Amino acid sequence: MLRFLARRSLGAIVILILISAITFFLFFALPAEPARLACGKNCDPVSLAMINKNLGLDQPVPIQYAKFMVGIVAGRDFAVGHCSAPCFGYSFVSQEPVWGTIADRFPTTLSLALGGAAVFLVCGIGIGMIAAWRRGTWIDKFFSSLSLLGASMQIYFVGVLALAWFVSGLGIMDQPAYYPFTDNPAKWFSGMLLPWVVLSLIFLANYSRMTRSQMVEQLQEDHVRTARAKGLSSRTVFFRYAWRGAIAPIVTIFGIDLGSLFGGAMVTEYTFTLHGIGRLAVESVQLTDLPMLMGVMLVSSAAIVVFNILVDAAYAFIDPRVRLA
Repeated sequence: MLRFLARRSLGAIVILILISAITFFLFFALPAEPARLACGKNCDPVSLAMINKNLGLDQPVPIQYAKFMVGIVAGRDFAVGHCSAPCFGYSFVSQEPVWGTIADRFPTTLSLALGGAAVFLVCGIGIGMIAAWRRGTWIDKFFSSLSLLGASMQIYFVGVLALAWFVSGLGIMDQPAYYPFTDNPAKWFSGMLLPWVVLSLIFLANYSRMTRSQMVEQLQEDHVRTARAKGLSSRTVFFRYAWRGAIAPIVTIFGIDLGSLFGGAMVTEYTFTLHGIGRLAVESVQLTDLPMLMGVMLVSSAAIVVFNILVDAAYAFIDPRVRLA
């Protein structure tokens, strides 16, 4: 297992380096000069030269990239002061270190993504298993129809309706907001519950249908029929034999959906006015804050890569053949 994780981690490092290189050089491929964007509309040549020097933009791009990568690991010295590791530079808008702003916003996005994933995995897999257990009955047909309805929904539409009904209308749920878990776990849960449910809707339908189809397929396999022939109960066959074979493809699809999960979190943040890195990315685009946007992209990519490694580890634990391969 350790060798398997070491290979995955080495590949992840290579991917992150490639992402950082592509992002950094695209940063300088824009028609506008980065220093001029930081300087603003009323920019004179003296101020432009000073910003180029302060931000290290007066050096060749490959050297800037090398210093940028060293800054992420060991920190970096600018004319305006020292930027501690991990250093992603300074914001063009706030003039604050990029990492400090991302570190303040990232817990909101992480809570939203992990909570939404927990909801759609538990509910989606549970609904799919119930539908497979009661295959052909009205329960199966009801959940299948409900899944099709959920798959057609969009976050920005369902989110507005949820706010109007459950918060403003009925008043049975709190206004969505992020509270640190360590400060008040109850407020953290109540403030994120509605965004979790709305975010999970776009994934729940797919996982319920996938779980149902996988369970139905596994129930027709030879090893399941053999277990039944041995006299094992239907419950034991369903949960011990069929479930073990059905969960592996679901874990694989979950690893693929991680990128979409962060994308959905971005839309959810904007819908519920949550100040996470998704909303920060949108604000950076609107304000042309390129260092902040590049920092958000790199941190998001790193988070997705790390979660993919964890998913690979879970898949290798479920199916030992992956480790042998």
